[in-house]
Amino acid sequence: EDGTPFDVEPRNVLNRVWQALRQRGLFPVAAVELEFYLIDRLRDAEGDLQPPCAPGTQERNTQSQVYSVDNLDHFAEVLNDIDALAKLQGLPADGAVAEASPGQFEVNLRHTDDILLACDHALALKRLVRLVAENHDMHATFMAKPYEDYAGSGMHVHVSMQDGAGNNLFADAEGEDSPLLKQALAGMITLMPASMALLAPNVNAYRRFQPGMYVPIQAAWGHNNRTVALRIPCGEPENHRVEYRVAGADANPYLVMAAILAGMLYGLDNVLPLPEAVTGNGLEQEGLPLPIRQSDALYEFEHQHALTHYLGERFTQVYHACKTDELLQFERRVTETEIDWMLKNA
Repeated sequence: EDGTPFDVEPRNVLNRVWQALRQRGLFPVAAVELEFYLIDRLRDAEGDLQPPCAPGTQERNTQSQVYSVDNLDHFAEVLNDIDALAKLQGLPADGAVAEASPGQFEVNLRHTDDILLACDHALALKRLVRLVAENHDMHATFMAKPYEDYAGSGMHVHVSMQDGAGNNLFADAEGEDSPLLKQALAGMITLMPASMALLAPNVNAYRRFQPGMYVPIQAAWGHNNRTVALRIPCGEPENHRVEYRVAGADANPYLVMAAILAGMLYGLDNVLPLPEAVTGNGLEQEGLPLPIRQSDALYEFEHQHALTHYLGERFTQVYHACKTDELLQFERRVTETEIDWMLKNA
């Protein structure tokens, strides 16, 4: 009522962390990539979700389609409407890609140095995609793992860091990893297990973290390596950045970004060891394990006081209480799977 920002509101949580960086003369630049599934309105014969038929046809793609141009053509009307409405709304959508599983796509947003706006755009894009899908007699879902046998949907965040003159501080004079980047990587890796409660905010989100499902299950980094949590893409020195690849598409973008920037701050505030960059398949190498059950993630979140320091004590307490109660309610439910498995066998 007195007009001050409500400290539990996620946008304000992010703004507090962002301003802490800006006060040090550090100006992050970020872009968000969102994966989602187009879903048929009708369930299959078993009552499960199924990919939609290509518009105007009875053809239902059930095979892997990663980077498929044909699949983009099949759903061109949907994607063109997303693009057109994004332009009308001023959303900087920058292209669509067919992802690994049938009916799965990714839309990228262009980078900006307004960190709150980057997350505003991500939230608005999700609403827009759902609306367009409904207009084409489909559903769109950003649920992290809608299918048991297909890959989940992620939210990948690209972040670089500039000084007041617009110079990229993540690249040194030779265009290689700068000391600042290495400090930021060490901080993000250290806080990543505790950040999982934000990156994967519900029970379903943890079903993404399985071997062979294109998602990292440990905190590690590498150059142009899509099997690790923190990827340093190849590119020009001015584009030297981190791709944070852990969050689910269902996560709150403001809280994901807050966790990323808090990790960077922690790396700048402390002398932390940075593991060696991963080469080869990061899913088959040792690293700092991530909690892949919500109860474990909430425990890490509650007891990592460094993350609490950056996000705010009251926010941390409220978020932990809400998510703990959600989990408790879920665990009390008797599911169809339990009945199928145990009704006659227990």
